[in-house]
Amino acid sequence: MAARIKAICETRVRYGYRRVDVLLRREGWHVNQKRIPRIYNELGLQLRNKTPKRRVKAKLREDRAPATRPNDVWAMDFVHDQLATGRKIRVLTVVDTFSRFSPTVDPRFSYRAEDVVATLERVCAKLGYPKTIRVDQGSEFVSRDLDL
Repeated sequence: MAARIKAICETRVRYGYRRVDVLLRREGWHVNQKRIPRIYNELGLQLRNKTPKRRVKAKLREDRAPATRPNDVWAMDFVHDQLATGRKIRVLTVVDTFSRFSPTVDPRFSYRAEDVVATLERVCAKLGYPKTIRVDQGSEFVSRDLDL
């Protein structure tokens, strides 16, 4: 039994124990369903999981240069909360990554990309434009309005 499981897994590398069980039953092997996973694990044939996509994105972030002076890099993100009335509120937070100064904290009940652009224009008119802005892939940050 173990030799046959090993032979199947050598030819079909991506098969797990459930598929191996189906193939064995087609070949005429009738065994307890708990025995095949046990033998599969004893042979060390567990499938390796793929690396999650979030780890790949984290690797891409490693090559970013750190901020060297104020107004060099700003980071933007949203903070969510719920009021006592049950209404949800979103707060746009912008942080200068060098000085940890927050140029704006803008609460609203709903945010669109145009609102983010208007808030940034208002803040940049007072403090000047940053060299780069870091954002996540939120729906408000991936629009053409913000890119322009």
